Parts: sequence; C-alpha cells; structure tokens
Amino acid sequence: MVQRLTLRRRLSYNTKSNKRRIVRTPGGRLVYLYLKKKRTVPRCAVTKEKLHGITPSRPSERPRMAKRLKTVRRAYGGVLSHKALRERIIRAFLIDEQKVVKVLKAAQATTVKAPKPQAKPKPTAKPAAPAPQKGGAKGDKKSADKKSDKKPVAADKKSAGGKTVPKPSAGAPAKKAKK
Repeated sequence: MVQRLTLRRRLSYNTKSNKRRIVRTPGGRLVYLYLKKKRTVPRCAVTKEKLHGITPSRPSERPRMAKRLKTVRRAYGGVLSHKALRERIIRAFLIDEQKVVKVLKAAQATTVKAPKPQAKPKPTAKPAAPAPQKGGAKGDKKSADKKSDKKPVAADKKSAGGKTVPKPSAGAPAKKAKK
C-alpha cells in the first residue's frame, strides 16, 4: 500500500504559490517538497526577446542581488536588447541628419532667391581682320604694330664681366658665377 502524505502547511489548494512535489527522504519516507515559483529573465520592452547576460531571478530577489547580475554594461543595458538599441541609435542619427539637410536646403533656397545681378550684354562680334597676303609685306605698318604689341621679357640682367646673366627664378637655387 502507498504511504500517506501530510501537508506541511495549512494551505491545501493547488494554487500558483502552493506547488509541491513528492520526494523520498534518506530515511525512506515520502514527503512533500514545496517549490518556489519559476525564475524569469527580463524581456526587452520593444522586441519582447529575453535579455542576454542577466541572471534569472524573482522580482523579490533582485534588490538583494549584485548590480552586475541585473544589468549589462552599455546604454539601456538590462532594459533593451542590443537590436532595439541599435535601431534607436540609427533612427536618432538619421533624424539628426534630416534636420541638418533641412537647414542646408533652407540656406540654399535663400541664396537662390537673392536678387541676381543683371546679365552683362553679350559682346558684339568684332569685324573680321583682312586675310594676310602671301609672302608678307616686309615694310608694312601693320606688321610693325604687331611686333610692338608683344611685351618685352622682364628678366633683370646683371652685368658680370661684360656678360649679361639672367636673374634666377625665386624657386630655383642661386648658382655661383664662374670666374
């Protein structure tokens, strides 16, 4: 015949807080062992997935637990999952970027709306110069004018023993004159 079991507490109903199981003691007797409620891991408020790195515990145990067991060392550690936090950071960054773009567009619109200076009239076409003659006119006045139009080379010349030596440019190192 089966051994009779007696309750150890006064509550006899099978409620959530009164769960028990039968255990055989070292003396060979069968007794009730009262069970605690199952410990849970906090879940992310956004994604509803279990948070990694947090010890499962009852809410009443948490005030007595060390901080390192209840959180993860990052922003919103122990509250949001890494995926939800990543989304938040990206969303905040993109919103910030949109604000910057909006400001730039507004600034660009104000510069575009500024009164434009009146366009300069297009230069009129100059009369075409007469075509040069074959053989060229050596004593022609026009060819003399062309030669005078050219600017003379502005190289400072120093006299060194009767020789004219051009002045070196600013970037090149100065060379010593040979004796």
